[in-house]
Amino acid sequence: MTGYYVIIGLSMLVSWLVSARLKSKFEHYSKVHLRNGMSGKEVAEKMLRDNGINDVQVISVPGQLTDHYNPANKTVNLSEGVYMQRNAAAAAVAAHECGHAVQHAVGYSMLQLRSKLVPLVSISSNLMQFVLIAGIVLMSATQTIDNPNGNTTVLAVGVAMFALTTLFAFVTLPVEYDASNRAMKWLKDTGTVTSEEFVGVKDSLTWAARTYLVAALGSLAQLLYWASMLMGRRD
Repeated sequence: MTGYYVIIGLSMLVSWLVSARLKSKFEHYSKVHLRNGMSGKEVAEKMLRDNGINDVQVISVPGQLTDHYNPANKTVNLSEGVYMQRNAAAAAVAAHECGHAVQHAVGYSMLQLRSKLVPLVSISSNLMQFVLIAGIVLMSATQTIDNPNGNTTVLAVGVAMFALTTLFAFVTLPVEYDASNRAMKWLKDTGTVTSEEFVGVKDSLTWAARTYLVAALGSLAQLLYWASMLMGRRD
């Protein structure tokens, strides 16, 4: 299991570094105040209107970086630090979340696929660690000279569940990148932010997207490890 812990450790380290960098970027661009004086809430409402979306509500939610779009009740949920703030970071986040609302409105295929995977991924995420551990125990307990790998059925189920969560992580990537691209295009084309403010918007969203990329790659690395275990290779 040494290899697994090395993968976990490296993934956590890279994730922490990227998250710390993202936090630093947002703190920096929170000091770049918008010349138009618009708050995150106002930016979001304007982007929704400009895209012909009139049935989505913009609301405030507690916490930091808790911003998200909820397709179930059609709400753009902005954290307290984004909802009322009037800076480049707030504009970036607000527009990004509205990008998801636009995806929903136009029927963006990857968002639809992601939504369909949610129920299955939720179940897999809650059970897969137990299944993987049970699979390893069973595999070790049933090893014989004639069958050195033992019974791998349960482990195979665990690997399949992990593969589903990894697929979900990679499906999430185009969804997040597309939402950011929609946000940046709208902010730039409508002149909602100046060229100087746009630099902050782009930099903020770029680092935000990297958190999803790191998570996806980390999940893939763990999946490959478990797959190697399934094929009988151990460290």
